[in-house]
Amino acid sequence: MRNWWKVVTVILLIYTLIGGLLIEVPRQHILYESIRNLYFHVPMWFSMIFLFFMSTVNSVKELSKNDLEADTKAIELVNTGIVFGILGTITGSIWAKYTWGAWWTNDVKLNGSAITMLIYMAYLVLRASLEDEQKRARISAVYNIFAFVLLIVFIGILPRMTDSLHPGNGGNPGFNNYDLDNNMKLVFYPAVLAWILLGWWMYSLRLRKRKLQQDLSL
Repeated sequence: MRNWWKVVTVILLIYTLIGGLLIEVPRQHILYESIRNLYFHVPMWFSMIFLFFMSTVNSVKELSKNDLEADTKAIELVNTGIVFGILGTITGSIWAKYTWGAWWTNDVKLNGSAITMLIYMAYLVLRASLEDEQKRARISAVYNIFAFVLLIVFIGILPRMTDSLHPGNGGNPGFNNYDLDNNMKLVFYPAVLAWILLGWWMYSLRLRKRKLQQDLSL
C-alpha cells in the first residue's frame, strides 16, 4: 500500500472532472458556465506554487548542507512546476477570452504570471550554461530562492496593491465572497488536492528518471 496516495490522486482527478462538468454552478453575470474553469485553472496555479516552494526548500538545503541530491530535486520540482504554470496560463487565457473578451489583457496578475514563467525558464538556461556540478548547484540555488521571492511579489503582492480584473485582487471581491457556494466547494477543495498530488506524482517520476540517467552515466 506504499502507493495509496496515487490511487487517491486518480480518484480525486476523476471526481474533479465529473463534478466539475456536471455539478450545478451559480449563474453569475458574465461568468455563467465558464466558472467551471475554477476547478482547473486555479488548482493548477496552486500546484505550480507548491512545487516551486518545495524546490526553494531544496535549494536552501543545498546551500546549507552542500547537498547535490537536494539540487537534483530542486531542478525537477521546477521542471514540473513550469508544466503546471503553462497549463495555468493556457486555461487562464481561455477563461479571459470568455469573460473579458480577449485572450490576454493588460492585467497586472496576468503580466506578473508571464514574467514569473520567464524567470523560471531563465533558471533552466542558467543551469544549462554551467558545466561544473558544484558551481551549478550553488549558483542555481541562489537564483531559485530569488525567483520564488519574485513569484510572491508578482503574483501575490502587486495584484493586491493595484487594479486587477482577478477576483480577490485590486479591490475585487474574492470568489468565496459572492459565488463559491457549497456545491462548488465540494469540487474545488478536492480539485486543489488532486492537482497538487498529480504534480507531486509527475515530479517523483521525473526525479526517478534523472537518477537513473545519473547512475547510467557513472
